[in-house]
Amino acid sequence: MFSFKNLAKVAVALSAIGAVSLFALYWSMKDDLPSVDSLKDMRWQTPMQIFSHDGELISQFGEKKRIPLSLDEFPKQLVEAILATEDDRFYNHFGVDPIGMGRAIVGKLMGQNKGGASTITMQVARNFFLTREVTYTRKIREIFISFHIESLLTKDEILELYMNKIELGHRAFGFGAAAQVYYGKEVNDLTLAQIAVLAGLPKAPSTLNPISRPERAKNRRAVVLQRMLVSGYINEQEYQIAKSAPITAKKHGAEITLDAPYIAEMAHQEMITRFGKEEAYTGGYKVYLTIPAKLQKAAQHAVQSNLLSYDQRHGYRGPINALRPRLDEEENTLTEEQLAQLNTPLSELEIQEALASVTSYQNLQPAVVIGVLEQSAIAVLSSGNSIELPWQGLSWAREFISDQKQGPAPKLASEVVNVGDLVYVVEQSGTYRLSQLPQVSSALVALSPDNGAIQAVVGGFSFKQSQFNRVTQAKRQVGSNIKPFVYSAALENDHTLATLVNDAPINQWDRRSGVVWRPKNSPAEYNGPIRVKRALAQSKNVISVRLLRDVGLGKIIDHLSGFGFVPDELPENESLALGSASLTPLEVATGFATFANGGFLIEPYFIERIEDSFGHIIYQANPALACDPPCHEYANPVAPETIATEIINDVERPTAIQAIDTDLAAEQPLQTAERVISKQNAFLITQALNSAVWGADWSVTPGWQGTGWRARALKRRDIAGKTGTTNEAKDAWFSGYSRRIVATSWIGFDDHTRNLGKTRYNNNLGKNQITGTEAGAKSAQPAWITFMRAALADKPVEPFEPPEDIVSVRIDKQSGMLTTKTDKSSIFEYFEVGTAPTEYIKVDDSSIILDGDETAEQEIF
Repeated sequence: MFSFKNLAKVAVALSAIGAVSLFALYWSMKDDLPSVDSLKDMRWQTPMQIFSHDGELISQFGEKKRIPLSLDEFPKQLVEAILATEDDRFYNHFGVDPIGMGRAIVGKLMGQNKGGASTITMQVARNFFLTREVTYTRKIREIFISFHIESLLTKDEILELYMNKIELGHRAFGFGAAAQVYYGKEVNDLTLAQIAVLAGLPKAPSTLNPISRPERAKNRRAVVLQRMLVSGYINEQEYQIAKSAPITAKKHGAEITLDAPYIAEMAHQEMITRFGKEEAYTGGYKVYLTIPAKLQKAAQHAVQSNLLSYDQRHGYRGPINALRPRLDEEENTLTEEQLAQLNTPLSELEIQEALASVTSYQNLQPAVVIGVLEQSAIAVLSSGNSIELPWQGLSWAREFISDQKQGPAPKLASEVVNVGDLVYVVEQSGTYRLSQLPQVSSALVALSPDNGAIQAVVGGFSFKQSQFNRVTQAKRQVGSNIKPFVYSAALENDHTLATLVNDAPINQWDRRSGVVWRPKNSPAEYNGPIRVKRALAQSKNVISVRLLRDVGLGKIIDHLSGFGFVPDELPENESLALGSASLTPLEVATGFATFANGGFLIEPYFIERIEDSFGHIIYQANPALACDPPCHEYANPVAPETIATEIINDVERPTAIQAIDTDLAAEQPLQTAERVISKQNAFLITQALNSAVWGADWSVTPGWQGTGWRARALKRRDIAGKTGTTNEAKDAWFSGYSRRIVATSWIGFDDHTRNLGKTRYNNNLGKNQITGTEAGAKSAQPAWITFMRAALADKPVEPFEPPEDIVSVRIDKQSGMLTTKTDKSSIFEYFEVGTAPTEYIKVDDSSIILDGDETAEQEIF
């Protein structure tokens, strides 16, 4: 007989049985349940980020995009949207929502999907410890884990884990990353409409994605906004405005603020070497490099503008593709199909498909020519905008015939472009200019001579065009860039800047090859006895060979190895004096740094510090400083963002090191670089290299000036440098420095069969154009000048001061002997104490000239 008393007994019995069964089930599963203790010390899988010295984001590596935030860093409306949509009773339940669970069970029994069974805590359990497998066993395990989580963490901690962990599509994990990926914003900059879109993603990030499924995303946004309205989080007006807003999401990458892919890849590979790929990509490391953004941008501009200048003076190679036959072709040479195509107007679809097929490089963007006037053209960009190419943007484009030859200067636009031409254009000062992707390659590297900190790295025109980093990977013949090191050896072996050496042709029989070796100057001019300083300024080839002979090949190689050059990689023959050795631009710059810093071999480095995901510094560079012990000790630590520099013992270096980790907090021991030449030797070579820029003498016949004279455009006397061009001009160099920065510029073809060629005068261009045979001064030095103009812009003039044991005496320019004359026949010259001449000029002192023994030719200069 039915009664409420019996019903109550049955209910109690069933509850007891259910409780016992649940406990038994838990007991049977407890050993298989994962520990949730790891959530107390959660380490997010966060991508590695590469920053410049001044905090500009250069690159990001790692598949998962995540920007971990604390709960109070999320905007209140976003938190409310999540609660309203995913778990509106989150702060009232114990990990499992009985009401939501009951509704889901009833819906299941009725064959309807009522939803609402998974709480935020249960989603955390699933996301961290389980799979998305749809089984009752997985659901039960999820419930048990949720109980553990609720007992271990506060509600705020659980919600914070959820908002940072949840997958939201396009490899974005957490709402911080999703805001960046979908809107290119930080979470606090999102509108209500955008917040609602993101809050709707956890249910199905693929099918509700605002990029691939905008209509579904809009419908899901309406659901989120409705729930926020019902929950009292927004009012009716806010609801209507957000609901009617358009879907504006589009895919954004990491907010890169400094484009420096070559050095970013160097850091990337170094981090993989240190930590392994998996740890490097997921450990959330922040890598701060030594390069300042300003100098890196200046280096990239210098290389790119110089490559475009070189490429364009050698002529125009034609369009990337031609959508129509050229108008200047005779009609009887065209097929019927070509004639029909010629008379068919370009369609918008045809134009856009052609533009989409071409890659943009740096500031080069594709365009299709749609109209040609007398001395201008009209083109369309990928954006659909029409632009004008004025005559000043077309007139350079005479025909490229070969590296050695160009066609005549054009007079009409139709001689350059045709309707349907797919070309590259570049915007300059508000106007557009026809351009092309350079075939020649280049590199530029700059570093601090005081500690080896790399200041800029450009390994080519574009990383998209070629990922080969010519700064560190391209070993090319260095030409006359080797000469300062040969001359340095000569100064160590009884020569001075005033020593006379015979600038006369050399003919030497080589028994092994059976030919006469005839190294020659370039240009092939000889001046007889000249001083060593002038010989280096003018880059006299035969003088370099004579100095090598006088010092000895073995001694020269030993001396060069002190600058960091590997002895086994140096040719063991006299061509070494002309630069037949192959070195990378970084190796060359490192060698020149020894002259700039007063004689120390520094070790280049590019990682300043590494921080873990918590902001703790786990690595701090401690470079060896170019100074003689004892050097000044480190100052007291300060925060990384306040790191400055100071001049200590003539060395610019960080004033302090911040180490948040206890192990790194102690000051690091000061390291000093190895001295490889005397400060006197370094100063004297610097004087000779300064003369390569500023040296000149028009009082003699013929007059002369240093090969690096173009650097006078910087209007600074505190610079020194050396040109370099190899045999047949396959490689061109310029390396130079001020007291605080050294830079090396190289240009050449990756295809070793091509040389840099020559150009003739273009009547359409101005008087300052570069013509003739390409060489270090014409091809490589312009990039160096452009870079150094920016690098030295805010630096005070810092003259090269003579160190102790250096004296200055007046000598006769022709003989190098002492003189009492004060006219143009004399100059003041520096000498190391004990090496200055002691005799005064009399009549003829040609007998003191260093000479050598007198068919293959070499003209490395």
